[in-house]
Amino acid sequence: MTEDQLLGPRAHGEPCGSAVLKAVAEDFQVDEVLDIPLSGEGEHLWLWVEKRNLNTEEAAKRIARAAGVPLKMISYAGLKDRQALTRQWFSLHLPGKSDPDLAAAESDGLAILKRARHQRKLQRGAHSANGFRLRLTELHGEHAALDERLERIKASGVPNYFGLQRFGYEGSNLHGARHFAAKGELPEQRNMRSRLLSAGRSYLFNRVLAERVGDGSWDQARIGDLLAFTDSRSFFPAGPDECDDPRLTILDLHPTGPLWGMEGSPAGDEIQALENAVAETEPAVVNWLAQAGMKHERRILRLPIGGLSWHYPEPDILQLEFVLPTGCFATAVVRELVSLAGQTDI
Repeated sequence: MTEDQLLGPRAHGEPCGSAVLKAVAEDFQVDEVLDIPLSGEGEHLWLWVEKRNLNTEEAAKRIARAAGVPLKMISYAGLKDRQALTRQWFSLHLPGKSDPDLAAAESDGLAILKRARHQRKLQRGAHSANGFRLRLTELHGEHAALDERLERIKASGVPNYFGLQRFGYEGSNLHGARHFAAKGELPEQRNMRSRLLSAGRSYLFNRVLAERVGDGSWDQARIGDLLAFTDSRSFFPAGPDECDDPRLTILDLHPTGPLWGMEGSPAGDEIQALENAVAETEPAVVNWLAQAGMKHERRILRLPIGGLSWHYPEPDILQLEFVLPTGCFATAVVRELVSLAGQTDI
């Protein structure tokens, strides 16, 4: 499947040029932002880990082997890219045990930068944000046009599409979701089940967002919308007063789209009709998500970009730094700026 089939139209116009991302791991750096003070004592050992060209699940397995504990004793807040240089937290549950020797884990792209004890394990989604430092190389484009586009992105945000990574190479995860949905079955393997269910929900969300980008309402509140703050999972309906809320203008409050589950869309008026129309294009997937017991959730349609800054170390290199809420994709920012030459599945 193509990028446009999996995502949707751009909001800020055609790309201002082309570039390469991830020529080397250091071109895509991610730092987990975790606002949890560690006590220094307890039965959980927390590790601040730097990894290069290694995904989160592989790193967890390596740490578990070195510590001599089952994989289920390892926790992490979120998944990070494989083809990147990333720093994130892990925790090990070690009741009644001293700190293990983890030297065997520290090779081939994994380094433990900090260690600390704490009373509780690291929970999924516990981090508050992710900080990104991206280097776009082999850049072709006028700096003035790129600067103008970046100023617009900084002021207005970008559509909060799920990135191509969510769907696998050439949409393989979505193909898998449709395959199992057609049979009315769930994969037995837990990781595959989670990956395919997520791909199905993400695709439906992207289709709704694509419709809103197409009609120009992705960053506007309409009556019947369900609104949410940037860092909140709760939402509330938009009436006339909510549609004029000044927090919409400062990118603190946003319209949301559906993450499908057992319940139908709780949006109102034309918004519900739009969301239901998208769901009707994939009835097997919608029923399959309900069969799996997924709860209906909401995701903000507009992605605000925190602390966006940029410079050109060389005429053909653009370096970007910014912070995104958890679960959001840096490639959604890059996509509104340039096309990525020869890369379709990052």
